[in-house]
Amino acid sequence: MIAGIMDPTLAPFDRRRLRLHRDRAAPGWAQHDFLFEDVAGRLAERVSDFARRFELALDLGCHGGELGRALAPTGKVDRLVQSDLSTAMLRRAAPDGGLALVADEEFLPFAAESLDLVMSNLSLHWVNDLPGALLQIRHALKPDGLFLAAMFGAGTLIELRDALAEAELEIRGGASPRVAPLPELRDAAGLLQRAGFALPVADHEIITVTYADPFRLLADLRGMGEASALVSVGALSRPSLLRAAELYAGRHADAEGRIKATFRILFLAGWAPHESQQKALRPGSAKARLAEALGTQERPLKSTGED
Repeated sequence: MIAGIMDPTLAPFDRRRLRLHRDRAAPGWAQHDFLFEDVAGRLAERVSDFARRFELALDLGCHGGELGRALAPTGKVDRLVQSDLSTAMLRRAAPDGGLALVADEEFLPFAAESLDLVMSNLSLHWVNDLPGALLQIRHALKPDGLFLAAMFGAGTLIELRDALAEAELEIRGGASPRVAPLPELRDAAGLLQRAGFALPVADHEIITVTYADPFRLLADLRGMGEASALVSVGALSRPSLLRAAELYAGRHADAEGRIKATFRILFLAGWAPHESQQKALRPGSAKARLAEALGTQERPLKSTGED
């Protein structure tokens, strides 16, 4: 992910291509949605930890509706709006209609202070201007509204990234980026603060998946709608692809010959500011001394220099 890009001529991701990838993935989605189901369950567990209900929530980038299904048993959300860039995906998520709309994460069609909860399951990594999208989300939240999201972070598909880069260097003498740039954990936490969220929290979990061979992984990524949507990347040559598969299998196969693929999931949480929220104390406002808490004596610091 390259964050903070405002000039559309410099945007790294082709959002039209992304929509087409999701449209094409929709018919066979049930064979490739396992990762989205897994992470949706983890997000729903986090919502369950909050001792409150959310009257109106948004599932931003809903794919096949995994998050909505995971949230239903929690009883934490009264009404859920599902949105996605892809009409075909939205039809899978909300086959009976209901609160659903086609919407782009980069241009949210919601009024200020209209939502109690905004969630996103593995969709925000394709946003060109992530700080801008987070700012829009914060504006759409009511005071003390919650933002909770999961997105792919740096380290995701590191095995594939390295194999593709080395293969192209060997065969073409140069490498093109084939796996989308993704944010580090510390960058994600900083973006929440930059967008004005209160009490921001960011953490991560690692999910490791095994495949029979690298070509099964690539087929699964296409089935997820996660083929590259980078603007400046051309087609990968067959010799480069075959060499990358050879390198991948040689370095990352287990005793049974299955290769591993790493997915690093960043979990982000933040609140729209409200006067009831806890605030950090001003420096020097402490009411007790550290020495008292530790049960020791406070001594002045001795100088090591000469008077």
